[in-house]
Amino acid sequence: MANVFDLLGRILISALFLISAYNKISNIDGSIGWMESFGIPGLLLYPAILIEIILPVFIIIGYKARISAAILASFCILTAFIFHLDFSNQMQLVSFLKNIGLAGGFLFIMANGTKEWSVDREKKYVRL
Repeated sequence: MANVFDLLGRILISALFLISAYNKISNIDGSIGWMESFGIPGLLLYPAILIEIILPVFIIIGYKARISAAILASFCILTAFIFHLDFSNQMQLVSFLKNIGLAGGFLFIMANGTKEWSVDREKKYVRL
């Protein structure tokens, strides 16, 4: 049962990033404009999209999940402090806390790794 919850947790924490990447791709010009309104070069949208697609897939399948989780935790904290610091706006406060919470989940994956349903699972050999 632990394997089911582990995989389900990895899927759920990663789904947000896959949906976010899709939304960014669907509205490239709007996303670039939004980033530039915060003083961030719009060109950085493209690596952000790659991060939001590749690393969550790695976490879901359990390939280099600890490294991917560490990078995504950093990404969440960085984006929280760059884009969601207007605490007078309730939605920005919620987004800030969501990013911090996600970072905590990724730190948990980083610390504990994945269970047996992953590409990088430790193989157990029995010597005869």
